[in-house]
Amino acid sequence: MRKSTLKLSALGLMLSFTTVFGQEKTDTLAVKNALNAVKTQEGVKTVTSKEDNNRNVMLNAANNTSPRDVNIGLPSTVGGITILENDLPAVYFFWPELPNKTWRQSVGLEKTGLLKMDQLANTMGDLGFAVNSYSQTGTKDLKVKGKFTTSTFGWLQGDANVSGPISKNGWTYTVGAFANYDPSTFKLGFARNADETKIFRAGVSKYFSDDKGKISILYKYSDSYNVGNYAVFQYGENGKVTELDNFKIGRDSYVVNDGNMKFKDILSGQTYFANLAGNDNRSSAHNIDILGNYLLNNGWNFKFSTRAHFSKVKMANSIPLSIFNADSSAGYTLASNGQAYSGPVGTQLAMHTPETPITNIAGRFSLNKQIGNHNATVGVLEQFYNIDKFTSNRSFFFQTVGAQPQRLIGPNTDSDGFYNYNAGGEYHSGTENKLSVYATDEWRVSEDLNLSYGLHLKNHILDGEFSMTPRTVGFNFTDPGQFNQINKSFYQIGGSLNATYNINKNFGVIANLLYTEENRRLESYSQAFDPNTKKIKSPLGAFGIFWNTDYIQLISQATYLKKNNNLNRYNLVNPANTTQSQNVTVYYDIETIGWTTDFVVKPFKGFNLHYLITLQNPVYKKFNFDAFGTAYNYSDNNVLGVAKTLMEIDPSYTTGKLRFWASFRYFSKQYANLTNALYFAPRWETFGGVNYTVNKNINVGATVINFLNQRGASGTINGAELITDASPYYGKLLTGTYIMPLTGQFSVSFNF
Repeated sequence: MRKSTLKLSALGLMLSFTTVFGQEKTDTLAVKNALNAVKTQEGVKTVTSKEDNNRNVMLNAANNTSPRDVNIGLPSTVGGITILENDLPAVYFFWPELPNKTWRQSVGLEKTGLLKMDQLANTMGDLGFAVNSYSQTGTKDLKVKGKFTTSTFGWLQGDANVSGPISKNGWTYTVGAFANYDPSTFKLGFARNADETKIFRAGVSKYFSDDKGKISILYKYSDSYNVGNYAVFQYGENGKVTELDNFKIGRDSYVVNDGNMKFKDILSGQTYFANLAGNDNRSSAHNIDILGNYLLNNGWNFKFSTRAHFSKVKMANSIPLSIFNADSSAGYTLASNGQAYSGPVGTQLAMHTPETPITNIAGRFSLNKQIGNHNATVGVLEQFYNIDKFTSNRSFFFQTVGAQPQRLIGPNTDSDGFYNYNAGGEYHSGTENKLSVYATDEWRVSEDLNLSYGLHLKNHILDGEFSMTPRTVGFNFTDPGQFNQINKSFYQIGGSLNATYNINKNFGVIANLLYTEENRRLESYSQAFDPNTKKIKSPLGAFGIFWNTDYIQLISQATYLKKNNNLNRYNLVNPANTTQSQNVTVYYDIETIGWTTDFVVKPFKGFNLHYLITLQNPVYKKFNFDAFGTAYNYSDNNVLGVAKTLMEIDPSYTTGKLRFWASFRYFSKQYANLTNALYFAPRWETFGGVNYTVNKNINVGATVINFLNQRGASGTINGAELITDASPYYGKLLTGTYIMPLTGQFSVSFNF
């Protein structure tokens, strides 16, 4: 599988050019598929904030392990939102090392926010939002902070950090530990926890005299495994799903009950078993950061952040593909005892990446200075990445359909119940290097006009190997001549231009332009074809208005975004003969036009309401391919898994030591196949809670996730990409992702 309230949050959101959309998990082989304004007596005058902190990015309705994905009208990847720590990516690339393997929201972080799209384009050359976080460094005074969290399903998370002085000449220390033992909301048959993650931190800081700055040396060790889950449901008319009698969505596990899967190593040819929990699915990493800043005598602030990241990644996944019915004559038996089986049968794709070493060396160096009405920054960013012989060994198996399913032995499987070893198996190895120079400026042209702009120039080099040898059933590499070299060098440009103009002290207009470029990565060479490496261009434009008073801060803006040369690979099923399947590679464009209105209102003391609505129409362009002797064209069809209407409603009320809050997110229907014949019905994601400040040092909180107890499903329907009539699918059993069921969470935080 491929892979928090600000007064002017509305302005912060829209000046990041965004429309915010739903979440889709995509992968290959059809399994993938604010302006913070400074208000004076004369009104809003200056553009200063690089972050939008009213988006509740850490409230994730899918799990407790990652920030939610703040989408921009394009299908998002399994890696989700970009995560930065100390101005560098937490991981260079999310596959096979997912960011949540080495990064979690923690008291070991001094600050966490949401970086706007223009800042990410200017400083990284990338498209989208990013979670922006900074590690806790040493402090001149003793500080002890921590948090303990639990839930109604037995989640246990402990998090603590201590920092303080070492000596009187500016040396300080920091040390912290994070431990997460999360069973999630479903019960596995082979392990208590769906997520086990441990992160340990230690470091020293030296403060320079005369407040010139500081330097910190920080070490982080992480160790993590995670087991994903899917839901089984009955698909019905109007995109609605019905819960089965023997499977509760979000409460039951659709993961094979022993967690074991059998593979053939694509490099050695040896067969082996791997388990979804523990060592076969565990990633560990050592991280050394050296960062800080120094104020030069000429007024320039020199800022630096460097990292050496060494990880060993292992990953196991089981992905549902389809469900069919088998009668007693079909020849299926339970693998555990040989008992004959009849009924619904689930087809699963098993994937395993054995231990893979990954090295990432990165550094960012910048100079910043306020020069008259200009706040100027120039910088250099270097990123080196090496992945040593990445493989994804694959097999298929059958299982029963229900909670904690059992593996089946079928007429076409081996004696352990597996078949089609390494059909679609993956391999690549090598290095990537990105060297960038960038510059940004925030220019207060006049009392009413502000400009913010930046430019990012990048050289991206690929040097490695892949294989054009077809991955047929039972395949493994046997000859050094089966490997092909990768030698590519790309030049890419990115940047943004933002303008705000006050027509009067409360009302004005905004205009934004953003542009990024990218090319393929090593990961694009994982399978047996040479990918199209043409430049992927993403232009974005926006225009809108803002209105800002003591009681309401509002912005309304239209946006246009296009991204060309997208790549996906599909396992298509012939609608005229469902026994036939064909792998197809498709290059296509995506185009979206959206309109978003976002406001914060404070009608009376203690009450705050944030509201956002987005209307948009993301569609495919140039989406053409041939399959089964037929030419297909899905241009102008709506993009899979992306809602056309979204809302966010975030009320809160504070009285004395109590704060009551809620968050509502609405997603309109999301299409589940390429023809748009199948879709999932609209859904709500809901959160609510109360926080009580015991004293200046202790805070307790209670949160309820999905308090409306919705049973919404999302994702795509595998094997249905080409069907045009939805009615044969009514009443069928399907699988998909889901939101967490009704869950209570409780926390105690302390800060001394």
